[in-house]
Amino acid sequence: MSEENNQISNSKEKDSGAKTIFGNANLCAQLLRNYSNIEELKSVEAEDIEDVTDRYIPMFTEERNADVVKKVRITGGKEVFITLIEHKAQVDYNVCMQILRYMVFIWEDYAKQQEKLHKGISKSKDFKYPPVFPIVYYNGVDKWTVDKAFSSRIALGEVFSKYIPKFEYHLVNTGDYNREELLDREDGLSLIMLINKLKDAAEFNSLGLPKDYLENIAFKSPEDVLETLAKVIAVVLRKQYVPEDEIQDFVSHIKERDMSDLFEGWKGFNVQEERTKGKEIGKVIGKDLSLITLICKKLVKGKSIEAIADEVEEDEELVTEICSIAKKYLPDYDEEKIYDEWKQQSGLKVQ
Repeated sequence: MSEENNQISNSKEKDSGAKTIFGNANLCAQLLRNYSNIEELKSVEAEDIEDVTDRYIPMFTEERNADVVKKVRITGGKEVFITLIEHKAQVDYNVCMQILRYMVFIWEDYAKQQEKLHKGISKSKDFKYPPVFPIVYYNGVDKWTVDKAFSSRIALGEVFSKYIPKFEYHLVNTGDYNREELLDREDGLSLIMLINKLKDAAEFNSLGLPKDYLENIAFKSPEDVLETLAKVIAVVLRKQYVPEDEIQDFVSHIKERDMSDLFEGWKGFNVQEERTKGKEIGKVIGKDLSLITLICKKLVKGKSIEAIADEVEEDEELVTEICSIAKKYLPDYDEEKIYDEWKQQSGLKVQ
């Protein structure tokens, strides 16, 4: 497999909360420094981390492309290891088997790359594979009850223990950290974890984070971290059906480093009322996204705008608007990006 072919992406790769968070080198460094419990990682900085996720996207399934892979240098930049960050929002008892497949994929790829440089080197006595540090980042509501040892997933594990791979994944569970522990860290990731821990309207309305905590994050965080914080918090708030005007107010305060009063003017919200509104909005958006998907499929087949408008039974002007935007993303179109741009061009408020 060539270098180019090896970096094939999933046909429908989407950003997720975890990919957005740990796609940021500074936040990934915070995870390794403060949440890994490994002494050698206490001094890891953003510049020590290289994102190599694209190289390994073929190992992710269509439904599970939220994971990220990093190449990390420690001890003066000499030692390299790979960290695989597996995101889970729900309890998954097959996570160990998934991680094993990923680890083998990474090692096989490493051997192939070294063989290109030095033919036969992987069969030599001194050849070593890089360690893979598997991290499961869990921010779900239910208690994480999955055994961390791979052997627990194998029947007759005790009988055949000598022949079963022995490894554990490292769990970073937002539910395992109390409010005080996260406040003490005073980093962007701790704020994300605090937000992720909120489960209902009452918790949102009583969050009340200390001013000095928010001020320190605003002061210490580089712009790329603030941008990521704004994106992630906006997503979380939308899932709770927080009104869009309040979300945009949050986002602007974060980006402008004006975070000391971030939650002071929090108006609260009626979760049932906002959920009802959200469902109605979701129906409209879902219908629009389905239309965009249908138009894009026909556009890929080379059909004319007139033919597409006739087949989808929509106004030709509307189809023209969507097609002009969709052509920017073809052949790997992204319905959500097309939808956002279409609504913005139409002068409509994107929910």
